[in-house]
Amino acid sequence: MISVNDFKTGLTIEIDGGLWKVVDFQHVKPGKGAAFVRSKLKNLRTGAVQEKTFRAGEKVGKAHIANRKMQFLYESSGAYVFMDTENYEQIELNASQIEYELNYLKENMEVNILMYESETIGVDLPNTVILRVEETEPGIKGDTASGGSKPAKMETGLMVNVPFFVNADDMLIVNTTDGSYVSRA
Repeated sequence: MISVNDFKTGLTIEIDGGLWKVVDFQHVKPGKGAAFVRSKLKNLRTGAVQEKTFRAGEKVGKAHIANRKMQFLYESSGAYVFMDTENYEQIELNASQIEYELNYLKENMEVNILMYESETIGVDLPNTVILRVEETEPGIKGDTASGGSKPAKMETGLMVNVPFFVNADDMLIVNTTDGSYVSRA
């Protein structure tokens, strides 16, 4: 058990049989009344985000999530196959389990697979990934550091707003938490 006063972003907890990840939290001490913790939780099984308020000091169960380093191999009729890099065991995840992560997954990419007991919950991506620009409007001479942006379609189908100087086939570093452009690779 863990106190809600010890919440941290990314902490995984168990409430009413569900697995939840703390996305955001705020300790509130009103002038009148008892203190409480307002939190935003993401269900690891369904992906739904819910806001929940706890009384200060309330206890919740801590879920122990294991990370297994795996390599994404290929997609076959809606099933995404991952292989354990140590024992070569393979698992399949369906598209609904990793809908968001598909925007960043490339073949042969190493990721962490989140496991709760024997259940596969999802994929933990690195903070940034390198993706190739598949198509974007060509850059115009003079449009370099003006601060504007244009849409670019990446090799995975993800749309990213990029600076004007980025062209097709450029390799870019993209933030996986919000899908934003970081820099050229």
